[in-house]
Amino acid sequence: MIRRTLAITRKEIIHIIRDPRSLVIMFMMPVVQLVLLGYTATTDIEHLPTAVLDQDHTPQSRQLIDAYRASNYFDILFYLRSEDELGRLMDGGRAKAAMIIPAGYGRDLTVRYQASIAFVIDGSMPTVATTALSAAHTVAQAQSTALIETVYGLNIEDQAGVDVRPRVWYNPDMKSANFMIPGLMAMILQIQATIFTALSIAREKEEGTIEQLIATPLRSAELIVGKATPYVVVSLFNLIEVLLIGVFWFGVPVNGSVLLLLTLGVLALLVSLGIGLFNSTIANTQQEAIFLTFFLMLPFIFLSGFFFPLEAMPHVLQIISYLIPLRYLLVITRGIILKGVGLGILWDQALALALFATVMLALAASRFRKRL
Repeated sequence: MIRRTLAITRKEIIHIIRDPRSLVIMFMMPVVQLVLLGYTATTDIEHLPTAVLDQDHTPQSRQLIDAYRASNYFDILFYLRSEDELGRLMDGGRAKAAMIIPAGYGRDLTVRYQASIAFVIDGSMPTVATTALSAAHTVAQAQSTALIETVYGLNIEDQAGVDVRPRVWYNPDMKSANFMIPGLMAMILQIQATIFTALSIAREKEEGTIEQLIATPLRSAELIVGKATPYVVVSLFNLIEVLLIGVFWFGVPVNGSVLLLLTLGVLALLVSLGIGLFNSTIANTQQEAIFLTFFLMLPFIFLSGFFFPLEAMPHVLQIISYLIPLRYLLVITRGIILKGVGLGILWDQALALALFATVMLALAASRFRKRL
């Protein structure tokens, strides 16, 4: 038994050595992991897109806005006129935080030495929300100290200043499960369908049966669809399974349409099938197909916002992330499940996935016909 096992081990070692492309992927994968983790494994959030609803319009309110802008934590990008505008910005993910300064803020500071503001935070990403919450208190405390000591000439013990009363939307308890479960759904759709599709074609090529399939009356498109359909069904089943576990086991609330989630999930599956078919035209063996798929999935995972917020990454990596299909799928799953938004908000993400699906399927079909 040991002798046969050693023989198989020797055979596998020889096979790996004789496959230079698999060797390159095997050695490059740890390097890519190290580089990506070195840049993305951080929770320091700066320049958070922030909206302001100033209902006071006094020098005191403008001074407070300037204090938040100067902190580097918040980028004041939107000046609002109503709370309805705030809802649309937060639902669309364009603003991650918002400050509401009520009317009478300046008067309260002058008369009572005490005033309150509201600070709204997008809690769909707990790491961002936690940092924003802490930063909001820090800036308010610094502003309060400045008002006490320089403007009013009072002692710090008088406790005059700004009283921040934050509210967290979408994920009030900032539970990690509410953030991770929608991401896992996207990951299953992306990775599983890609691997299965790549292996199905690579297996035929490796075993030498692909020529027999081509010799049949089946057309190329019929062959591809026939082999890919079971993996679409399996991936959708896993999506529903993870969704049920997330709802009934982890208590993740689904605030949006499940039908819309499944529909856009099918669109995301077309992207995965296109990537898998393209990989299968490059790989000659199943092992090579697996290595190539995981090599491509590493940037997808780390640059999509699955583990680490995009706001914490260098600007160059944020630009590159627009080329990652998983980025758009994560926005869709978290938007539907956590925020309860519909296609009116997610249409641009769905359009991006449709473009990716068209391009990848066209490339895969073209290269598949050329190789055959």
